Amino acid sequence: MIKLYTSPSCSSCRKVKKYFEKYNIKYEEKNIFTSPISREDIFKMLVKSENGFEDIISTRSKVFKEKGVSLYDMKTQDLIDFIIKNPSVLKRPIIVTDYEIQVGYNDDDIELFLPPEVRDLDCEHCFKPHEPNEECDYVKSIKFSK
Repeated sequence: MIKLYTSPSCSSCRKVKKYFEKYNIKYEEKNIFTSPISREDIFKMLVKSENGFEDIISTRSKVFKEKGVSLYDMKTQDLIDFIIKNPSVLKRPIIVTDYEIQVGYNDDDIELFLPPEVRDLDCEHCFKPHEPNEECDYVKSIKFSK
C-alpha cells in the first residue's frame, strides 16, 4: 500500500493525489498536521531514502531556521523527536511504498507508481501514459505546426 504524507496547503500534494486518482492507484493519505507522525513512519522513510534525513527534511523551513538546528549536530533520536514535534520541517509530499520513497512531485518519477498494465500504455511518441485515443502533446504540436 502506498502511504502519502501531505499537508493541506501543498500544491504538489494535490498533484500527486490527482495523478493517483486518475490512474486508480490506491493510497493512504496522512496529513502531517492533523495525524501525528510516528517514529515508525520516520524510520520507514529513512530506510528507503538514499541520503537519510537530508532527503526528507527541508532545512530551509521556517522552524528549522528559527530553532537554529543542524542536521549534522543532532543525534538520530533527537532529529526524530524534532520532526515529531515540528512536522512542518518535512518536505512534501512524501510517498512511501514497501520498497521505495519519493519526495516531492516530479512528472517523470511519479510514473514508477503506475501499475504495469497502465505503464504499458505509454505513448510511442512522448513515452508518457495517457488515455487511449487521446492525442499526446507531441502529436498535437506536429498538427499545430503544419
